[in-house]
Amino acid sequence: MAPKEPVVRLQRRGLLFVLSSPSGAGKTTISKQLLQEPDIKMSVSVTTRAARKQEVDGVDYTFVDEATFARMVKDGDLLEHANVFGHHYGTPRRPVEEMLAGGQDVLFDIDWQGTQQLKQTARDSVVSVFLLPPSIRELERRLRSRAQDSEEIVQRRMQGAQEEIRHWAEYDYVLVNDDLDRTMGDVLSILRAERLRRERRVGLYDYVSTLRTS
Repeated sequence: MAPKEPVVRLQRRGLLFVLSSPSGAGKTTISKQLLQEPDIKMSVSVTTRAARKQEVDGVDYTFVDEATFARMVKDGDLLEHANVFGHHYGTPRRPVEEMLAGGQDVLFDIDWQGTQQLKQTARDSVVSVFLLPPSIRELERRLRSRAQDSEEIVQRRMQGAQEEIRHWAEYDYVLVNDDLDRTMGDVLSILRAERLRRERRVGLYDYVSTLRTS
């Protein structure tokens, strides 16, 4: 019986996988499921807002004061940053670059502002997905069902949703999240296909050279 050929594992560059949506459209739920996949980790943002109940510093976010955040912006330590509902958010540069170099994918839960900045600093590595709600009425229902925000915050999030939705065409992929299982399947299909893009599989060139006869 002939011996089996060894499994070919090609080296690849990591990618920056961006999920954006209005609050309540499902990106947090999908992000959590996506992190069950191998070789993808969440980018831990820094923020100036206070930690919410059950949030862990350094896991959910890194919580910093305004002065520290301003210094990080000035020193170029952030790949992107934005002001959302009066609080600053940003992505530390060094850990992301280290993960990419090691073939690790990095998941981003950021808004359209952050996505635009990320494309400016790392366009070839970015894959962006925008999630739309089935309707504005359903979006508001989801926000209210969470019962974690005041009426004022709900209204601000609904207003922010309109601004977010205006930028849908700036994304590589746009999905309507009317069925969580189907949407999750579509997101996984995008991730797996993008991992197979020839330009990201840096080990492909050396492998092909072993197949060519002189």
